Amino acid sequence: MGLPPEAPCGRLPPRGATPAARQSRFRGVHLAFAAATLAIALPAHAQLFKDDEARKAVIDLRARVTQVEDAGKARESELTTQLTTLNAQLVEQIGALRRSLLDMNNQLESLRAELAKLRGSDETLARDVAELQRRSRDIGQTLDDRLRRLEPVKVTIDGREHAVDPEERKTFDDAMAVMRGGDFDRAATSLANFQRRYAGSPYTNQARFWLGNALYGKRDYKAAIDAFRSFVTGAPDHPRAPEALLALANSQAETKDNRGARATLQELIKAYPTSEAAQAGKDRLATLPAR
Repeated sequence: MGLPPEAPCGRLPPRGATPAARQSRFRGVHLAFAAATLAIALPAHAQLFKDDEARKAVIDLRARVTQVEDAGKARESELTTQLTTLNAQLVEQIGALRRSLLDMNNQLESLRAELAKLRGSDETLARDVAELQRRSRDIGQTLDDRLRRLEPVKVTIDGREHAVDPEERKTFDDAMAVMRGGDFDRAATSLANFQRRYAGSPYTNQARFWLGNALYGKRDYKAAIDAFRSFVTGAPDHPRAPEALLALANSQAETKDNRGARATLQELIKAYPTSEAAQAGKDRLATLPAR
């Protein structure tokens, strides 16, 4: 510490001073020294007080840190234990799941094998059913065909309805199909056979008319003349009678029978004056030679 400040007079009383003066001087010096001593002692005591508080605060803080660390360690140990337990449970569950998946996979493979067998059986059964259905259809078709052959069918011929045998209709239709195909040889043969097989058939007039055309197409003009004449004689009121007479005249002209052709054309014009065939016959008559 520093020296106390000087006395208010700054010096000790002189030797020649009175006792009262000396006493007064010394009192002032003591007072000044006490004041200086007090001034020095107070800050040191205050600093000491602050250091104690700081030390106590540090101790408290250390105690709290230790407490927190201990709590953390305890919590960590607890969490570790829980994690170990959960890990063991998870491993056990995974193992059980794997075993379950393996069992399911085995069951699935078994089901697939059974399904393959069932599919094979189903395919075999389906083939058997399809074969039975096919046979049933064939039998039914055969039966229907037989019944249709026995039962007459209704057809419209030249505007009139007739009942004919199914085979009869089929034979005529087949012959006409050959005729439309342009095979006049086969058509003539088929139509001639039809007339012989089904004498008196409602198709007779049509068969005669188309037979004449087939014979004309194959250039058998003499046979065509007979066929057309037979048609006109047998069905003079038939809508195709004018056409048959015109075709008859053309067949006669092809055989150089111009006289016969002219006579037939005149017959056509007289018998069916309003028909288109009659008009064509007039034009044809104008081009025929007199002989």
